[in-house]
Amino acid sequence: MIRANGAASGGDAAAGGGGSAGAEGALPGLGWRPGFAEAFAPHAARGLSPARVIGADRLGWTVTGADGEPRHALAAGQLRYRARRGEGQLPVVGDWVGTRDREGTPVIHVVLPRATVFSRRNSRTGEEQVLVANLDYCLVMAALPNDLNPRRLERYLAMAWEGGAKPVVVLNKADLAGDVDAAVATAESVAPGAPVHAVSAVTGQGVDELRQYFPPDNTVALLGSSGVGKSTLVNLLLGREQQAVAEVRADGKGRHTTTGRELFAVPGGGLIADTPGLRTVLLWESADGVADAFEDVLDLAEGCRFSDCRHLDEPGCAVVAAVEDGRLPAERLAAYRKLQAELHWLDAEEDPRVRAERRRQARAANKALRASQKER
Repeated sequence: MIRANGAASGGDAAAGGGGSAGAEGALPGLGWRPGFAEAFAPHAARGLSPARVIGADRLGWTVTGADGEPRHALAAGQLRYRARRGEGQLPVVGDWVGTRDREGTPVIHVVLPRATVFSRRNSRTGEEQVLVANLDYCLVMAALPNDLNPRRLERYLAMAWEGGAKPVVVLNKADLAGDVDAAVATAESVAPGAPVHAVSAVTGQGVDELRQYFPPDNTVALLGSSGVGKSTLVNLLLGREQQAVAEVRADGKGRHTTTGRELFAVPGGGLIADTPGLRTVLLWESADGVADAFEDVLDLAEGCRFSDCRHLDEPGCAVVAAVEDGRLPAERLAAYRKLQAELHWLDAEEDPRVRAERRRQARAANKALRASQKER
């Protein structure tokens, strides 16, 4: 957990107390910036104190304020009520919140607007699920030699770009790879605009290159599937055994060792958030993110005869021509089409008539399936 790099001065307020700790510099080492101070000013006038959410799990939240002490926090009833009504969201790791002390426990009354997020679509509810907030960088991890999946990497990159954080690709377990240069070239081919690093969290190879993303007050999230070595890398960057580490299964798939989300202070500056491995990576309103992740495709599309070309079978399509002459991999175009189709599906979901028709079709299909099973 985090302890702020410096104690609060006599005029600063702690996470649970009152006061005006919204001034720039009142929360050293936690990523507090002028923009957050400006947004917090009206809440400070109400007697709330700023704090950052540094931990979240099924039991609640952990926050740290100007005194640097991590404290278990509760959410005010009004905040929960607004979240249930869809008028706001409950806090996530990385959020800046306004708290008021109640019998020694900080109670969260407000969540400040988020500068950046990493979010996905909840596969169960279809709604946005924010995983981490107020990030500067997303380290998107894959493990060599078997976990480098270009299609999954494209999704992570699209989601990172859409949320506003800068993505960085980290290929871990480079010590196990036969051809690291080929793996880096593969990642670079689907990650335009994002740096790619090959590292080994076991031997330390290349890890020092990642420290450039951790200047003081920067917040960085580690993202990737289970078993790619996120927790091992966290331990190496922190210089201590903070996170539990499990062996990868015999089939090459990882086990979940991180069950909650937490922020940790990296020695020398910066904060790092470890996240559980994601089994599903579904887009959430990532039109701009897809554009950034597929900059090569869109650059080619500028040469299409028609401005609304779908890059399917239209005459004069520069993208299809690039696939045919080998300038663009066919798999890259197929991935772009798939993500575009997913975005169109999401756009259609905003139409109540489309949602009603899809529910009707689902009910009819379930009814037909039950009837078929009954007959058998």
